[in-house]
Amino acid sequence: MTIGFVPETSSATSSRATRNLEPAEWAGVGVPLLANPRDVIKDLHARHLPSPSTAIVAVYDPDGRIRASASFRSRTGVLDGWERRNAVLSHLRRVIPHDLRLRQPVRTAVLLVCRNGRSEWAEEDGAWMWGLRDACVLHGLRCGSYVTLAEDGWNIIGENRSGRTPNSRSWSRRTGGDATALTGTARPIRRAAAR
Repeated sequence: MTIGFVPETSSATSSRATRNLEPAEWAGVGVPLLANPRDVIKDLHARHLPSPSTAIVAVYDPDGRIRASASFRSRTGVLDGWERRNAVLSHLRRVIPHDLRLRQPVRTAVLLVCRNGRSEWAEEDGAWMWGLRDACVLHGLRCGSYVTLAEDGWNIIGENRSGRTPNSRSWSRRTGGDATALTGTARPIRRAAAR
């Protein structure tokens, strides 16, 4: 009799691999373009002051006005969209009722992820994109843009639109802190609703 770990099956590995999107697949999702991306990103940054390892999910009305948003801490290195989907969906449920009763989704969810490093697509972004898309389906929303906010600025994945400010270091300048000293501190979850 042998005692040890059961090897991971190929079906478990392949199902995890399918919960991750490549940039080409993301382009096929049909994400609506942000009308004023710089304004949207600056507004979300001002509302939540995200530090690295923070994600912000925001819901917009058809006229482009923000209805609700929430920021939350996220673990780095997660490559499975299932975990990302659960985090996004949990925060959507806390800030806004679902729209599943509607025949067609009218409101749009946008996800911004703040991190260290560069803003270009990475494998971890594929899990976030899969998670955002699936959370939107389960909450009755249109899947909106996926934005990375890094040291070199912001980047809207799949749209080839980017900018230098704000960036992942901007929050420390706004709060007067030192980015290296404050990165490990626990920060409260911020929620914002349109007034």
